[in-house]
Amino acid sequence: MRILYLDLDTLRPDHLGCYGYHRQTSPNMDSIAEQGVRFDNYYCSDAPCLPSRTAMMSGRFGIHTGVVNHGGVCADFRHEGKNRNFNDKLDAESIPGMLRRAGMKTVSISPFAERHSAYHFLAGFSEVHNTGKGGLESAEEVTPAALDWIMRNADQDNWFLQINYWDPHTPYRAPDEFGNPFKDDPLPEWLNADIVNEHMKLAGPHGACEINMYDNKTNPAYPRHPGEIHNMEDLRRMIDGYDCGIKYMDEHIGMLFAALKQKNVLDDLVIIISSDHGENLGELGIYGEHATADSITCRIPMIIRWPGMKQGAADNGLHYNLDLGPTLAEMLGRERCESWDGQSYAQVLKSGNDCGREYLVISQCAHVCQRGVRFGDWLYVRTYHDGYHLFPKDMLFNLIADPHEQHNIAGNNQGKVNEGIAYLNEWHDEMMMTMQYDTDPLWTVMKEGGPFHARGHLKNYCEFLKKTGRAWAIPELRERHPSEFSEST
Repeated sequence: MRILYLDLDTLRPDHLGCYGYHRQTSPNMDSIAEQGVRFDNYYCSDAPCLPSRTAMMSGRFGIHTGVVNHGGVCADFRHEGKNRNFNDKLDAESIPGMLRRAGMKTVSISPFAERHSAYHFLAGFSEVHNTGKGGLESAEEVTPAALDWIMRNADQDNWFLQINYWDPHTPYRAPDEFGNPFKDDPLPEWLNADIVNEHMKLAGPHGACEINMYDNKTNPAYPRHPGEIHNMEDLRRMIDGYDCGIKYMDEHIGMLFAALKQKNVLDDLVIIISSDHGENLGELGIYGEHATADSITCRIPMIIRWPGMKQGAADNGLHYNLDLGPTLAEMLGRERCESWDGQSYAQVLKSGNDCGREYLVISQCAHVCQRGVRFGDWLYVRTYHDGYHLFPKDMLFNLIADPHEQHNIAGNNQGKVNEGIAYLNEWHDEMMMTMQYDTDPLWTVMKEGGPFHARGHLKNYCEFLKKTGRAWAIPELRERHPSEFSEST
């Protein structure tokens, strides 16, 4: 058994051809979807990067691992305490730990553990290659390490290889010589000048006026990545930059497939293609960031080609990224690990039978503190800390009628809001009853002063708001976040 897991950072499913995108961004990934199963409602349980990969590899929600933030107490995996054995649970009860005990060589080509000091991510890997730039790698810096490993090892049996590409992540970094294959392609239909004009009026980091989080600064090393969006030309630069990152990465994935074919292992290889989170590109007024517990940030692609199983299929069931471990265990005839929160969807691969969940709860505590509930056609979002975006406490979107979350209809649909709240409470009760700790890490983050990326920036950001004609937002920001202001502000 050989398994290739392509871990593609910040990849929106709806910007891939196999998910219906009108631009040809992903022919190599699309070819795998044609031979396997495409999951259409697949979500990370906890966003962004550090919480997401921690949840997936451990098989546990962030409320259980404690990893929900990018800094502070809740950026570290919770200690097991007095019940810890000679080895901790991750040694055996992580995806690579489970696979290694199944007799597989487990290999990671990724800078992720160093990027976030997330060394728990390495538990269970027998071989680790750190590409060394902390997530600022471009594909041409990752591919040589991957090709070297493939040419030396691919014809061996029983391996799991995780390869991490970062090109769709900000700053958009496809080399200049790659050009712009999308310069004559239309932008996504939902984006237009009226929306840009409305977004320029909004306050909040990574908005149209401050793509660089709290200002409009740019880096000449990354000419594809704008600092602000004031017109359709700026918007094209943003969308084209993201799509070029996907296309450039896809071409490098094609190089991997060619090498695997040369080694005569491509046809029998299990290939898994997924991401840690998506990317808001205008949704909720946010550009180039994965900062919310919404369907755009948390919905991710999942494509699995498993030789001998379903081909050319699409699954509409609701699944989490942390369901991957139990699925692999069932496919390999292994017992599920005791600590896992995930549930297997192996039946989708074997027979196409629906085994999705009734609802999903998705969380974000690094940029805002939010929990969202995905159920039926709906997304309900509860905001605890708005990350300076002035989000209301309750938001509700019909994702069929409004997939880009332009219209919060919570005020006119109290019944659906209550349904979302009921699901959230049900999930929270279950989570709290199945953990040895009595603290929800979301509230630890709140009591530390809020999400890591929204701590200590507000006073300076208000000066930027004044310069850009949005001083109207300052009184409400002051009211919501009084501790961020001194009396003299």
